[in-house]
Amino acid sequence: MPDDSQDLISGGHLVAKALKAEGVEVIYTLCGGHIIDIYDGCVDEGIDVIDVRHEQVAAHAADGYARITGKPGCAVVTAGPGTTDAVTGVANAFRAESPMLLIGGQGAHNQHKMGSLQDLPHVDMMAPITKFAATVPDTARAADMVSMAFRECFHGAPGPSFLEIPRDVLDAKVPVDKARVPEPGHYRASTRNAGDPESVQKLADLLVQAERPAILLGSQVWTTRATGAATELVRTLNVPAYMNGAGRGTLPPGDPHHFQLSRRYAFSNADLIVIVGTPFDFRMGYGKRLSPDATVVQIDLDYRTVGKNRDIDLGIVGDAGLILSAVTQAASGLGGFGGVPPIRHSNGGAGKRKEWLDELRAAEQKALEKRLPSLRSDASPIHPYRLVSEINDFLTEDSIYIGDGGDIVTFSGQVVQPKSPGHWMDPGPLGTLGVGVPFVMAAKKARPDKEVVALFGDGAFSLTGWDFETLVRFDLPFVGIVGNNSSMNQIRYGQKAKYGEDRERVGNTLGDVPYDQFARMLGGHGEEVRDPADIGPALRRARESGKPSLINVWVDPDAYAPGTMNQTMYK
Repeated sequence: MPDDSQDLISGGHLVAKALKAEGVEVIYTLCGGHIIDIYDGCVDEGIDVIDVRHEQVAAHAADGYARITGKPGCAVVTAGPGTTDAVTGVANAFRAESPMLLIGGQGAHNQHKMGSLQDLPHVDMMAPITKFAATVPDTARAADMVSMAFRECFHGAPGPSFLEIPRDVLDAKVPVDKARVPEPGHYRASTRNAGDPESVQKLADLLVQAERPAILLGSQVWTTRATGAATELVRTLNVPAYMNGAGRGTLPPGDPHHFQLSRRYAFSNADLIVIVGTPFDFRMGYGKRLSPDATVVQIDLDYRTVGKNRDIDLGIVGDAGLILSAVTQAASGLGGFGGVPPIRHSNGGAGKRKEWLDELRAAEQKALEKRLPSLRSDASPIHPYRLVSEINDFLTEDSIYIGDGGDIVTFSGQVVQPKSPGHWMDPGPLGTLGVGVPFVMAAKKARPDKEVVALFGDGAFSLTGWDFETLVRFDLPFVGIVGNNSSMNQIRYGQKAKYGEDRERVGNTLGDVPYDQFARMLGGHGEEVRDPADIGPALRRARESGKPSLINVWVDPDAYAPGTMNQTMYK
Protein backbone atom coordinates (compact mmCIF):
# COMPACT_ATOMS: atom_id res chain seq x y z
CA MET A 1 0.00 0.00 0.00
CA PRO A 2 1.37 3.44 -0.86
CA ASP A 3 2.02 5.86 1.96
CA ASP A 4 -0.97 8.26 2.21
CA SER A 5 1.46 11.12 2.81
CA GLN A 6 3.11 10.61 -0.59
CA ASP A 7 2.11 12.63 -3.64
CA LEU A 8 0.32 10.33 -6.08
CA ILE A 9 -0.25 10.65 -9.82
CA SER A 10 -2.47 8.64 -12.15
CA GLY A 11 -1.48 6.99 -15.40
CA GLY A 12 -3.59 9.39 -17.44
CA HIS A 13 -1.89 12.38 -15.85
CA LEU A 14 1.54 10.86 -16.51
CA VAL A 15 0.59 10.45 -20.17
CA ALA A 16 -0.43 14.11 -20.31
CA LYS A 17 2.87 15.21 -18.76
CA ALA A 18 4.78 13.23 -21.39
CA LEU A 19 2.69 14.81 -24.16
CA LYS A 20 3.46 18.24 -22.73
CA ALA A 21 7.17 17.42 -22.58
CA GLU A 22 7.07 16.56 -26.30
CA GLY A 23 5.45 19.90 -27.12
CA VAL A 24 2.02 18.47 -27.95
CA GLU A 25 -0.53 21.30 -27.78
CA VAL A 26 -3.66 19.45 -28.83
CA ILE A 27 -5.00 15.92 -28.95
CA TYR A 28 -7.67 14.74 -31.38
CA THR A 29 -10.03 12.20 -29.92
CA LEU A 30 -13.38 10.46 -29.75
CA CYS A 31 -14.33 9.70 -26.17
CA GLY A 32 -14.43 6.28 -24.56
CA GLY A 33 -14.46 4.97 -21.02
CA HIS A 34 -10.97 3.51 -21.31
CA ILE A 35 -9.23 6.85 -21.93
CA ILE A 36 -10.97 9.58 -19.93
CA ASP A 37 -8.15 9.95 -17.39
CA ILE A 38 -5.92 11.21 -20.21
CA TYR A 39 -8.45 14.00 -20.79
CA ASP A 40 -8.27 14.98 -17.12
CA GLY A 41 -4.49 15.12 -17.34
CA CYS A 42 -4.62 17.23 -20.51
CA VAL A 43 -6.82 19.78 -18.77
CA ASP A 44 -4.21 20.13 -16.02
CA GLU A 45 -1.35 20.39 -18.52
CA GLY A 46 -3.07 22.97 -20.74
CA ILE A 47 -3.39 20.64 -23.72
CA ASP A 48 -6.44 21.30 -25.89
CA VAL A 49 -8.85 18.44 -26.52
CA ILE A 50 -10.67 18.41 -29.88
CA ASP A 51 -13.34 15.75 -29.99
CA VAL A 52 -14.44 14.50 -33.39
CA ARG A 53 -17.20 12.28 -34.77
CA HIS A 54 -15.07 9.42 -36.14
CA GLU A 55 -11.71 8.07 -35.03
CA GLN A 56 -10.36 8.09 -38.59
CA VAL A 57 -10.70 11.87 -38.47
CA ALA A 58 -8.74 12.01 -35.20
CA ALA A 59 -5.87 10.02 -36.69
CA HIS A 60 -5.80 12.04 -39.93
CA ALA A 61 -5.85 15.27 -37.94
CA ALA A 62 -2.85 14.14 -35.88
CA ASP A 63 -1.05 13.30 -39.13
CA GLY A 64 -1.95 16.71 -40.57
CA TYR A 65 -0.83 18.52 -37.42
CA ALA A 66 2.58 16.86 -37.66
CA ARG A 67 2.97 17.88 -41.29
CA ILE A 68 2.14 21.52 -40.60
CA THR A 69 4.16 21.98 -37.40
CA GLY A 70 7.04 19.54 -37.73
CA LYS A 71 6.13 18.30 -34.24
CA PRO A 72 4.45 14.95 -33.67
CA GLY A 73 0.67 14.89 -33.65
CA CYS A 74 -1.37 12.86 -31.20
CA ALA A 75 -4.72 11.10 -31.38
CA VAL A 76 -6.34 9.32 -28.46
CA VAL A 77 -9.04 6.68 -29.07
CA THR A 78 -10.79 4.05 -27.08
CA ALA A 79 -10.27 0.29 -27.34
CA GLY A 80 -11.63 -2.10 -29.95
CA PRO A 81 -13.62 -0.30 -32.64
CA GLY A 82 -12.15 3.02 -31.54
CA THR A 83 -8.69 1.76 -32.41
CA THR A 84 -9.72 -0.11 -35.55
CA ASP A 85 -11.50 3.00 -36.82
CA ALA A 86 -8.17 4.84 -36.58
CA VAL A 87 -6.21 2.24 -38.56
CA THR A 88 -6.64 4.01 -41.92
CA GLY A 89 -5.32 7.28 -40.49
CA VAL A 90 -2.28 5.58 -39.02
CA ALA A 91 -1.61 3.68 -42.26
CA ASN A 92 -1.80 6.93 -44.21
CA ALA A 93 0.73 8.55 -41.87
CA PHE A 94 2.98 5.50 -42.23
CA ARG A 95 3.14 5.77 -46.02
CA ALA A 96 3.43 9.57 -45.84
CA GLU A 97 6.31 9.45 -43.32
CA SER A 98 4.41 11.57 -40.82
CA PRO A 99 5.33 11.43 -37.11
CA MET A 100 2.27 10.90 -34.94
CA LEU A 101 1.32 8.92 -31.86
CA LEU A 102 -1.95 7.02 -31.60
CA ILE A 103 -2.89 6.08 -28.04
CA GLY A 104 -5.52 3.38 -27.77
CA GLY A 105 -7.34 2.06 -24.74
CA GLN A 106 -7.48 -1.57 -23.64
CA GLY A 107 -9.25 -3.66 -21.04
CA ALA A 108 -7.73 -4.06 -17.58
CA HIS A 109 -4.80 -6.45 -17.08
CA ASN A 110 -6.83 -8.65 -14.75
CA GLN A 111 -9.36 -9.17 -17.57
CA HIS A 112 -6.72 -10.20 -20.11
CA LYS A 113 -8.03 -12.90 -22.51
CA MET A 114 -11.35 -12.96 -20.64
CA GLY A 115 -13.37 -11.22 -23.35
CA SER A 116 -13.47 -7.77 -21.78
CA LEU A 117 -15.36 -4.93 -23.46
CA GLN A 118 -13.76 -3.95 -26.79
CA ASP A 119 -10.76 -6.24 -26.28
CA LEU A 120 -8.69 -6.82 -29.43
CA PRO A 121 -5.00 -7.56 -30.16
CA HIS A 122 -4.32 -3.90 -31.00
CA VAL A 123 -0.53 -4.10 -30.89
CA ASP A 124 -0.44 -7.03 -33.33
CA MET A 125 -2.74 -5.13 -35.66
CA MET A 126 -0.75 -1.90 -35.54
CA ALA A 127 2.77 -3.33 -35.75
CA PRO A 128 2.90 -3.58 -39.59
CA ILE A 129 1.85 0.07 -40.09
CA THR A 130 3.87 1.79 -37.36
CA LYS A 131 7.50 2.26 -36.46
CA PHE A 132 6.77 1.20 -32.89
CA ALA A 133 3.80 -0.51 -31.24
CA ALA A 134 3.67 -1.59 -27.60
CA THR A 135 1.55 -1.99 -24.47
CA VAL A 136 2.23 0.14 -21.39
CA PRO A 137 2.72 -2.55 -18.72
CA ASP A 138 2.66 -0.47 -15.55
CA THR A 139 1.42 2.95 -14.42
CA ALA A 140 4.88 4.08 -13.35
CA ARG A 141 6.09 3.47 -16.93
CA ALA A 142 3.31 5.47 -18.66
CA ALA A 143 5.23 8.71 -19.30
CA ASP A 144 8.42 6.85 -20.11
CA MET A 145 6.67 4.71 -22.73
CA VAL A 146 5.04 7.75 -24.32
CA SER A 147 8.46 9.39 -24.67
CA MET A 148 9.87 6.14 -26.07
CA ALA A 149 7.11 6.04 -28.68
CA PHE A 150 7.83 9.62 -29.73
CA ARG A 151 11.54 8.83 -30.00
CA GLU A 152 10.79 5.95 -32.34
CA CYS A 153 8.67 8.25 -34.54
CA PHE A 154 11.89 9.99 -35.62
CA HIS A 155 14.10 6.96 -36.23
CA GLY A 156 15.19 7.29 -39.89
CA ALA A 157 12.34 8.63 -41.98
CA PRO A 158 9.56 9.76 -39.62
CA GLY A 159 6.41 7.76 -39.05
CA PRO A 160 3.67 6.84 -36.57
CA SER A 161 3.85 4.98 -33.28
CA PHE A 162 1.11 3.23 -31.32
CA LEU A 163 0.67 2.72 -27.59
CA GLU A 164 -2.01 0.55 -26.02
CA ILE A 165 -2.74 1.49 -22.42
CA PRO A 166 -4.94 -0.80 -20.32
CA ARG A 167 -7.68 0.90 -18.30
CA ASP A 168 -6.27 -0.10 -14.92
CA VAL A 169 -2.84 1.28 -15.89
CA LEU A 170 -4.38 4.64 -16.78
CA ASP A 171 -6.63 4.88 -13.74
CA ALA A 172 -4.19 3.66 -11.08
CA LYS A 173 -2.11 6.08 -9.05
CA VAL A 174 1.54 5.70 -8.11
CA PRO A 175 3.91 7.81 -6.01
CA VAL A 176 5.31 10.63 -8.11
CA ASP A 177 8.88 9.70 -7.19
CA LYS A 178 8.34 6.16 -8.52
CA ALA A 179 7.33 7.32 -12.01
CA ARG A 180 9.90 8.28 -14.64
CA VAL A 181 8.86 11.49 -16.37
CA PRO A 182 11.48 12.34 -19.02
CA GLU A 183 12.48 16.00 -19.14
CA PRO A 184 11.76 18.00 -22.30
CA GLY A 185 14.74 17.93 -24.65
CA HIS A 186 16.61 15.29 -22.67
CA TYR A 187 15.33 11.98 -24.01
CA ARG A 188 16.18 12.15 -27.70
CA ALA A 189 19.25 12.91 -29.78
CA SER A 190 19.36 14.91 -32.99
CA THR A 191 18.41 12.84 -36.03
CA ARG A 192 20.04 15.22 -38.51
CA ASN A 193 22.57 13.20 -40.52
CA ALA A 194 24.74 15.23 -42.89
CA GLY A 195 25.49 12.31 -45.22
CA ASP A 196 28.74 10.68 -46.30
CA PRO A 197 31.32 13.44 -47.05
CA GLU A 198 32.80 11.68 -50.08
CA SER A 199 29.35 11.16 -51.59
CA VAL A 200 28.48 14.81 -51.01
CA GLN A 201 31.63 15.90 -52.82
CA LYS A 202 30.91 13.47 -55.64
CA LEU A 203 27.41 14.90 -56.10
CA ALA A 204 28.88 18.40 -56.15
CA ASP A 205 31.26 17.35 -58.92
CA LEU A 206 28.44 15.72 -60.89
CA LEU A 207 26.36 18.88 -60.70
CA VAL A 208 29.25 21.07 -61.84
CA GLN A 209 29.96 18.81 -64.81
CA ALA A 210 26.33 18.34 -65.86
CA GLU A 211 24.99 20.29 -68.82
CA ARG A 212 21.35 19.23 -68.44
CA PRO A 213 20.68 18.57 -64.74
CA ALA A 214 17.27 18.39 -63.10
CA ILE A 215 16.28 18.02 -59.46
CA LEU A 216 13.06 16.74 -57.89
CA LEU A 217 12.32 18.17 -54.45
CA GLY A 218 10.05 15.75 -52.62
CA SER A 219 8.20 15.72 -49.31
CA GLN A 220 11.32 15.25 -47.20
CA VAL A 221 12.48 18.71 -48.26
CA TRP A 222 9.61 20.05 -46.16
CA THR A 223 9.95 17.35 -43.48
CA THR A 224 13.55 18.41 -42.84
CA ARG A 225 12.69 22.11 -43.30
CA ALA A 226 15.24 22.27 -46.12
CA THR A 227 13.55 25.04 -48.12
CA GLY A 228 16.47 27.45 -47.73
CA ALA A 229 19.10 24.89 -48.64
CA ALA A 230 17.16 23.65 -51.68
CA THR A 231 16.53 27.18 -52.93
CA GLU A 232 20.17 28.12 -52.51
CA LEU A 233 21.32 25.08 -54.48
CA VAL A 234 19.06 25.52 -57.49
CA ARG A 235 19.72 29.25 -57.73
CA THR A 236 23.47 29.10 -57.14
CA LEU A 237 24.04 26.22 -59.54
CA ASN A 238 21.28 27.18 -62.00
CA VAL A 239 19.42 23.86 -61.79
CA PRO A 240 15.77 23.46 -62.87
CA ALA A 241 13.63 22.18 -60.03
CA TYR A 242 10.44 20.13 -59.95
CA MET A 243 8.45 19.59 -56.75
CA ASN A 244 6.03 16.97 -55.55
CA GLY A 245 4.10 16.14 -52.39
CA ALA A 246 4.86 18.43 -49.47
CA GLY A 247 7.87 19.71 -51.43
CA ARG A 248 5.49 21.85 -53.50
CA GLY A 249 5.96 25.51 -52.67
CA THR A 250 9.70 25.18 -52.02
CA LEU A 251 10.14 27.65 -54.86
CA PRO A 252 7.41 30.24 -55.46
CA PRO A 253 5.54 30.38 -58.76
CA GLY A 254 7.38 32.59 -61.21
CA ASP A 255 10.81 31.71 -59.89
CA PRO A 256 13.07 31.11 -62.94
CA HIS A 257 14.02 27.70 -61.55
CA HIS A 258 10.44 26.61 -60.77
CA PHE A 259 9.15 24.08 -63.32
CA GLN A 260 5.98 21.98 -63.25
CA LEU A 261 4.60 20.88 -66.62
CA SER A 262 7.81 19.74 -68.33
CA ARG A 263 8.92 17.08 -65.86
CA ARG A 264 8.50 14.13 -68.20
CA TYR A 265 10.47 15.99 -70.90
CA ALA A 266 13.21 16.91 -68.42
CA PHE A 267 13.55 13.40 -67.02
CA SER A 268 13.73 11.98 -70.55
CA ASN A 269 16.48 14.36 -71.68
CA ALA A 270 18.53 15.25 -68.59
CA ASP A 271 22.08 14.00 -68.19
CA LEU A 272 21.87 14.21 -64.36
CA ILE A 273 18.73 13.67 -62.24
CA VAL A 274 18.79 14.26 -58.48
CA ILE A 275 15.84 12.83 -56.55
CA VAL A 276 15.46 14.30 -53.05
CA GLY A 277 13.15 12.75 -50.48
CA THR A 278 10.88 10.81 -52.84
CA PRO A 279 10.81 7.03 -53.32
CA PHE A 280 10.69 5.32 -56.70
CA ASP A 281 7.08 4.28 -56.15
CA PHE A 282 4.06 4.39 -58.47
CA ARG A 283 4.21 8.20 -58.64
CA MET A 284 7.65 7.90 -60.24
CA GLY A 285 6.77 4.94 -62.44
CA TYR A 286 8.98 2.89 -60.09
CA GLY A 287 11.96 4.78 -61.53
CA LYS A 288 11.27 3.74 -65.12
CA ARG A 289 10.35 7.29 -66.20
CA LEU A 290 13.93 8.46 -65.78
CA SER A 291 16.20 8.40 -68.81
CA PRO A 292 18.29 5.22 -68.87
CA ASP A 293 21.21 7.36 -70.06
CA ALA A 294 21.05 9.84 -67.17
CA THR A 295 23.20 9.73 -64.08
CA VAL A 296 20.74 9.27 -61.18
CA VAL A 297 21.36 10.38 -57.61
CA GLN A 298 18.95 9.70 -54.75
CA ILE A 299 18.93 11.43 -51.35
CA ASP A 300 16.68 10.07 -48.61
CA LEU A 301 16.32 9.84 -44.84
CA ASP A 302 15.75 6.09 -45.07
CA TYR A 303 18.57 3.80 -46.18
CA ARG A 304 16.01 1.22 -47.35
CA THR A 305 14.50 3.63 -49.87
CA VAL A 306 17.71 4.50 -51.69
CA GLY A 307 18.09 2.39 -54.83
CA LYS A 308 14.78 0.56 -54.30
CA ASN A 309 13.03 -0.39 -57.59
CA ARG A 310 15.73 1.23 -59.75
CA ASP A 311 19.51 1.20 -59.87
CA ILE A 312 21.18 4.49 -59.05
CA ASP A 313 24.64 5.92 -59.62
CA LEU A 314 24.95 7.54 -56.21
CA GLY A 315 22.92 7.31 -53.01
CA ILE A 316 23.18 9.56 -49.97
CA VAL A 317 21.34 8.88 -46.72
CA GLY A 318 20.61 11.81 -44.47
CA ASP A 319 18.95 15.14 -43.86
CA ALA A 320 18.07 16.87 -47.13
CA GLY A 321 18.84 20.34 -45.80
CA LEU A 322 22.31 19.53 -44.48
CA ILE A 323 23.21 17.54 -47.60
CA LEU A 324 22.00 20.11 -50.13
CA SER A 325 23.72 22.95 -48.26
CA ALA A 326 26.99 21.03 -48.20
CA VAL A 327 26.69 20.18 -51.90
CA THR A 328 26.21 23.84 -52.77
CA GLN A 329 29.29 24.83 -50.80
CA ALA A 330 31.37 22.08 -52.33
CA ALA A 331 30.22 22.84 -55.88
CA SER A 332 30.94 26.52 -55.37
CA GLY A 333 34.42 25.79 -54.05
CA LEU A 334 33.62 27.56 -50.80
CA GLY A 335 35.05 24.88 -48.56
CA GLY A 336 35.59 21.18 -48.06
CA PHE A 337 33.07 18.98 -46.32
CA GLY A 338 33.81 16.40 -43.65
CA GLY A 339 37.57 16.57 -44.28
CA VAL A 340 37.26 16.18 -48.06
CA PRO A 341 39.18 19.04 -49.71
CA PRO A 342 37.17 21.23 -52.07
CA ILE A 343 37.58 21.16 -55.81
CA ARG A 344 37.62 24.69 -57.21
CA HIS A 345 34.86 25.35 -59.72
CA SER A 346 34.02 28.60 -61.43
CA ASN A 347 30.34 29.45 -60.71
CA GLY A 348 29.50 25.77 -60.13
CA GLY A 349 28.91 25.20 -63.82
CA ALA A 350 25.85 27.48 -63.71
CA GLY A 351 26.72 29.54 -66.75
CA LYS A 352 26.48 26.73 -69.30
CA ARG A 353 22.88 25.78 -68.47
CA LYS A 354 20.98 28.73 -69.91
CA GLU A 355 20.07 26.88 -73.10
CA TRP A 356 18.81 23.90 -71.09
CA LEU A 357 16.57 26.09 -68.93
CA ASP A 358 15.29 27.88 -72.02
CA GLU A 359 14.48 24.50 -73.61
CA LEU A 360 12.51 23.43 -70.55
CA ARG A 361 10.70 26.75 -70.35
CA ALA A 362 9.61 26.30 -73.96
CA ALA A 363 8.29 22.83 -73.10
CA GLU A 364 6.39 24.35 -70.17
CA GLN A 365 4.82 26.97 -72.39
CA LYS A 366 3.81 24.38 -74.98
CA ALA A 367 2.08 22.26 -72.34
CA LEU A 368 0.33 25.31 -70.91
CA GLU A 369 -0.94 26.46 -74.31
CA LYS A 370 -2.33 22.99 -74.95
CA ARG A 371 -4.63 23.23 -71.96
CA LEU A 372 -5.37 26.96 -72.05
CA PRO A 373 -8.79 26.47 -73.72
CA SER A 374 -9.86 24.23 -70.82
CA LEU A 375 -8.40 26.57 -68.18
CA ARG A 376 -10.49 29.41 -69.61
CA SER A 377 -13.53 27.36 -70.64
CA ASP A 378 -16.95 28.95 -70.13
CA ALA A 379 -18.71 25.62 -70.56
CA SER A 380 -21.40 24.36 -68.23
CA PRO A 381 -21.11 21.89 -66.55
CA ILE A 382 -17.85 23.50 -65.52
CA HIS A 383 -14.61 22.02 -66.81
CA PRO A 384 -12.46 20.89 -63.87
CA TYR A 385 -9.46 22.75 -65.32
CA ARG A 386 -11.43 26.00 -65.11
CA LEU A 387 -12.30 25.30 -61.47
CA VAL A 388 -8.73 24.57 -60.37
CA SER A 389 -7.44 27.55 -62.38
CA GLU A 390 -9.82 29.82 -60.46
CA ILE A 391 -8.66 28.29 -57.18
CA ASN A 392 -5.02 28.83 -58.10
CA ASP A 393 -5.72 32.50 -58.85
CA PHE A 394 -7.53 32.80 -55.51
CA LEU A 395 -4.64 31.55 -53.35
CA THR A 396 -2.38 33.99 -51.51
CA GLU A 397 1.02 33.54 -49.88
CA ASP A 398 -0.87 32.72 -46.66
CA SER A 399 -3.16 30.08 -48.17
CA ILE A 400 -2.58 26.47 -47.12
CA TYR A 401 -4.02 24.32 -49.92
CA ILE A 402 -5.45 20.85 -49.20
CA GLY A 403 -6.43 18.37 -51.90
CA ASP A 404 -8.78 15.52 -51.01
CA GLY A 405 -10.10 13.54 -53.95
CA GLY A 406 -9.29 11.45 -56.97
CA ASP A 407 -9.73 12.86 -60.44
CA ILE A 408 -10.48 16.44 -59.36
CA VAL A 409 -7.32 16.63 -57.25
CA THR A 410 -5.33 15.10 -60.11
CA PHE A 411 -6.46 18.09 -62.18
CA SER A 412 -5.37 20.45 -59.42
CA GLY A 413 -1.93 18.88 -59.16
CA GLN A 414 -1.13 20.18 -62.64
CA VAL A 415 -2.42 23.70 -62.04
CA VAL A 416 -2.46 24.73 -58.39
CA GLN A 417 0.86 26.18 -57.24
CA PRO A 418 1.19 27.00 -53.53
CA LYS A 419 2.87 30.32 -52.98
CA SER A 420 4.89 29.32 -49.89
CA PRO A 421 6.68 26.22 -48.54
CA GLY A 422 4.62 23.86 -46.43
CA HIS A 423 1.39 25.17 -47.92
CA TRP A 424 0.40 22.05 -49.88
CA MET A 425 -1.26 19.02 -48.26
CA ASP A 426 -2.49 15.83 -49.88
CA PRO A 427 -2.88 12.31 -48.51
CA GLY A 428 0.43 11.05 -49.88
CA PRO A 429 1.24 7.71 -51.50
CA LEU A 430 -1.50 5.70 -49.77
CA GLY A 431 -4.01 7.75 -51.75
CA THR A 432 -6.48 7.89 -48.87
CA LEU A 433 -9.73 9.71 -49.55
CA GLY A 434 -11.28 11.58 -46.64
CA VAL A 435 -8.21 13.43 -45.34
CA GLY A 436 -9.56 16.86 -46.27
CA VAL A 437 -11.76 17.79 -43.31
CA PRO A 438 -9.28 16.46 -40.70
CA PHE A 439 -6.36 18.19 -42.45
CA VAL A 440 -8.36 21.44 -42.36
CA MET A 441 -8.94 20.83 -38.66
CA ALA A 442 -5.23 20.34 -38.07
CA ALA A 443 -3.97 23.16 -40.27
CA LYS A 444 -6.32 25.83 -38.93
CA LYS A 445 -5.71 24.77 -35.33
CA ALA A 446 -1.94 24.79 -35.76
CA ARG A 447 -1.82 27.96 -37.87
CA PRO A 448 -4.83 30.17 -37.08
CA ASP A 449 -3.02 33.03 -38.84
CA LYS A 450 -3.22 31.18 -42.16
CA GLU A 451 -6.08 30.85 -44.62
CA VAL A 452 -6.99 27.24 -45.33
CA VAL A 453 -8.41 26.32 -48.74
CA ALA A 454 -9.55 22.76 -49.42
CA LEU A 455 -10.68 21.13 -52.67
CA PHE A 456 -12.76 17.96 -52.28
CA GLY A 457 -14.11 15.42 -54.67
CA ASP A 458 -17.75 14.76 -53.79
CA GLY A 459 -16.93 11.14 -53.06
CA ALA A 460 -13.97 12.04 -50.85
CA PHE A 461 -15.87 14.65 -48.85
CA SER A 462 -18.63 12.20 -47.99
CA LEU A 463 -16.21 9.89 -46.17
CA THR A 464 -15.43 12.28 -43.31
CA GLY A 465 -17.72 15.21 -44.07
CA TRP A 466 -19.77 15.03 -40.89
CA ASP A 467 -16.81 16.49 -39.04
CA PHE A 468 -17.58 19.74 -40.85
CA GLU A 469 -19.72 20.20 -37.73
CA THR A 470 -16.57 19.87 -35.60
CA LEU A 471 -15.01 22.73 -37.58
CA VAL A 472 -18.10 24.83 -36.85
CA ARG A 473 -18.11 23.85 -33.17
CA PHE A 474 -14.45 24.80 -32.66
CA ASP A 475 -14.68 27.91 -34.88
CA LEU A 476 -12.12 26.76 -37.47
CA PRO A 477 -13.06 28.69 -40.64
CA PHE A 478 -11.86 27.62 -44.07
CA VAL A 479 -12.75 27.94 -47.74
CA GLY A 480 -13.99 24.58 -49.02
CA ILE A 481 -14.83 23.65 -52.60
CA VAL A 482 -16.54 20.44 -53.68
CA GLY A 483 -15.91 19.53 -57.31
CA ASN A 484 -19.19 17.69 -57.71
CA ASN A 485 -19.70 15.30 -60.64
CA SER A 486 -21.77 12.75 -58.71
CA SER A 487 -19.18 10.13 -59.61
CA MET A 488 -16.08 8.33 -58.47
CA ASN A 489 -14.59 9.43 -61.76
CA GLN A 490 -11.05 8.14 -61.38
CA ILE A 491 -12.41 4.60 -61.10
CA ARG A 492 -15.15 5.18 -63.64
CA TYR A 493 -12.57 6.02 -66.30
CA GLY A 494 -10.80 2.71 -65.75
CA GLN A 495 -14.02 0.75 -65.94
CA LYS A 496 -14.95 2.48 -69.17
CA ALA A 497 -11.50 1.81 -70.64
CA LYS A 498 -11.52 -1.88 -69.67
CA TYR A 499 -15.17 -2.90 -70.04
CA GLY A 500 -16.81 -0.37 -72.38
CA GLU A 501 -19.39 2.38 -72.07
CA ASP A 502 -22.28 0.03 -71.27
CA ARG A 503 -20.51 -1.01 -68.03
CA GLU A 504 -18.78 2.21 -67.02
CA ARG A 505 -21.39 3.15 -64.40
CA VAL A 506 -21.19 0.06 -62.20
CA GLY A 507 -20.50 0.85 -58.53
CA ASN A 508 -19.14 4.37 -59.05
CA THR A 509 -22.15 6.67 -59.45
CA LEU A 510 -23.29 8.88 -56.57
CA GLY A 511 -26.41 10.93 -55.95
CA ASP A 512 -26.62 14.64 -56.77
CA VAL A 513 -25.93 15.97 -53.28
CA PRO A 514 -26.25 19.74 -52.61
CA TYR A 515 -23.24 20.10 -50.31
CA ASP A 516 -23.88 23.83 -49.97
CA GLN A 517 -27.11 23.03 -48.15
CA PHE A 518 -25.25 20.52 -45.97
CA ALA A 519 -22.81 23.27 -44.91
CA ARG A 520 -25.61 25.68 -44.05
CA MET A 521 -27.47 23.00 -42.11
CA LEU A 522 -24.44 22.55 -39.86
CA GLY A 523 -23.93 26.27 -39.28
CA GLY A 524 -21.43 27.05 -42.01
CA HIS A 525 -21.46 29.07 -45.20
CA GLY A 526 -22.64 27.36 -48.38
CA GLU A 527 -23.12 28.31 -52.04
CA GLU A 528 -23.89 26.50 -55.27
CA VAL A 529 -22.06 27.34 -58.53
CA ARG A 530 -23.06 26.23 -62.03
CA ASP A 531 -21.60 29.11 -64.08
CA PRO A 532 -17.78 29.35 -64.25
CA ALA A 533 -18.02 33.14 -64.02
CA ASP A 534 -19.45 32.73 -60.52
CA ILE A 535 -16.53 30.70 -59.09
CA GLY A 536 -14.28 33.65 -58.19
CA PRO A 537 -17.00 35.73 -56.49
CA ALA A 538 -18.18 32.66 -54.54
CA LEU A 539 -14.64 32.00 -53.30
CA ARG A 540 -14.30 35.59 -52.12
CA ARG A 541 -17.65 35.50 -50.30
CA ALA A 542 -16.60 32.28 -48.55
CA ARG A 543 -13.38 33.96 -47.44
CA GLU A 544 -15.29 36.96 -46.14
CA SER A 545 -17.86 34.85 -44.29
CA GLY A 546 -15.39 33.90 -41.56
CA LYS A 547 -17.06 30.50 -41.29
CA PRO A 548 -16.32 26.95 -42.37
CA SER A 549 -17.64 26.97 -45.93
CA LEU A 550 -18.50 24.72 -48.84
CA ILE A 551 -18.93 25.90 -52.40
CA ASN A 552 -20.69 23.16 -54.35
CA VAL A 553 -19.36 23.43 -57.92
CA TRP A 554 -21.01 21.22 -60.53
CA VAL A 555 -18.22 19.99 -62.82
CA ASP A 556 -18.32 18.06 -66.08
CA PRO A 557 -18.53 14.32 -65.31
CA ASP A 558 -17.12 13.44 -68.73
CA ALA A 559 -13.83 15.34 -68.31
CA TYR A 560 -10.92 13.26 -67.03
CA ALA A 561 -7.51 14.40 -65.83
CA PRO A 562 -4.51 13.29 -67.93
CA GLY A 563 -3.09 11.65 -64.81
CA THR A 564 -6.23 9.56 -64.48
CA MET A 565 -6.07 8.45 -68.11
CA ASN A 566 -2.37 7.57 -67.80
CA GLN A 567 -2.69 5.33 -64.74
CA THR A 568 -0.86 2.07 -65.34
CA MET A 569 -3.50 0.00 -63.55
CA TYR A 570 -5.86 0.61 -66.45
CA LYS A 571 -3.43 -0.53 -69.14
